[in-house]
Amino acid sequence: MHTQVRLAIVGAGSRGTNYARLAVESGSAVIVAVADPDPVHRAVFAADHGLDKSAVFADWHDLVAGPKRADAVVIATPDKLHAEPTVAFAEAGYHVLLEKPMAPTEAESLRIVEAAEAHEVTLMICHVMRYSGYTRMLKEVLDSGRIGTIVSVEHLEPIGWWHFAHSYVRGNWAREAESSSMLMAKSSHDLDWLSYIVGQTVARVSSFGSLSHFTPANKPALAADKCVDCPLINSCAYSAPKIYDRFLGDPVGERWPLSVVTNSVTPAGLADALRDGPYGECVYNGQNDVVDHQVVNLEFDTGATASFTVVAFTELDFRKTRIFGTMGSIDGNGRSFEVHDFVTDTKETIDTEVAGGASAADGHGGADNELVKTFIEAIRTGDRRLITSGARSSLHSHQLVWAAELARNSGTVVSIDAATGSPIAPVVEPPLALLP
Repeated sequence: MHTQVRLAIVGAGSRGTNYARLAVESGSAVIVAVADPDPVHRAVFAADHGLDKSAVFADWHDLVAGPKRADAVVIATPDKLHAEPTVAFAEAGYHVLLEKPMAPTEAESLRIVEAAEAHEVTLMICHVMRYSGYTRMLKEVLDSGRIGTIVSVEHLEPIGWWHFAHSYVRGNWAREAESSSMLMAKSSHDLDWLSYIVGQTVARVSSFGSLSHFTPANKPALAADKCVDCPLINSCAYSAPKIYDRFLGDPVGERWPLSVVTNSVTPAGLADALRDGPYGECVYNGQNDVVDHQVVNLEFDTGATASFTVVAFTELDFRKTRIFGTMGSIDGNGRSFEVHDFVTDTKETIDTEVAGGASAADGHGGADNELVKTFIEAIRTGDRRLITSGARSSLHSHQLVWAAELARNSGTVVSIDAATGSPIAPVVEPPLALLP
């Protein structure tokens, strides 16, 4: 192993670029190659990392087919394009940092896991919430037994009204068939996190949710198809110019979301993108079909329960969590948490000193940085114990998402197979025929 871990990046969009930047800033890694079909993304990325033309590829197949260039690869392609490159690079002996979700289907995800295991490479899934300082300190308190046995959990993910419009109405995750369910794309983090902090096996899952607001039926009578042409441009909460103009001149906002909206992060470039591209479309045009709110209920094999709510209609903020134990409770907001000790009837607030805000541009409160550092250190030292979001544990948390979607779509409670972790398809009895 070299003194610095050599990384190749497959997918030089927002996430791939961010992970590459954090890897270099760690001082323990160097970027040696990139593959991306977008010529602008390739050129900008290559310039940022001083890559020779021989290390820049339009197609990841050409990168993996040649001599092994790196110790590890970051796979940050669109969700539906994860399985093929991950399997190919694992077969070529590369360790893999894979953006979540692993893949939209269980079969593809299992194929990824089996490839990593067969070729004895490290596979780490980007469940960044596991690696934050907040989670680490919360997990320590829970594992210490300070609040006794966990009986119930309430967990909320506030997506943010404009973030939902950006990513799940106008953006890459607007239609399930083209990416995955909203629960998988956005909240596989949360079901993974709940499974991790509770530390128990899920036995049954139920779920409810729908697309309630972002539909043509709710389009105002005066609204135009494009925000720049709309008489409601200054009064609509989802007006694209109102949402995006405020990020111009802000280094964090220009990194995300503006770099996703346009390759030319300037007033003129943004104006062109909102006039001609998908991010300037009215949110009520019907271009989306994923849910804008969902509730998932988990029952663990001990009888403990957890409820998870994800909703678009909030400010963009850290998750909120309340944990109820037999000897105490915890109330957390992603930055700090308050521990109520029932034995002494005292409360203690633990500040986790979160770095930055909750958005991807801010690195999810420092969690992105910790995830990348952990991956690099695991590769550098060969110590896979550093990784908590490995292949099998991440596969299980994905299986909880598929179980929740099966429950939501079938209107049933779905059981989890104790041996495989897979959801068990419910048997829905047909209605009894009416007697004449």
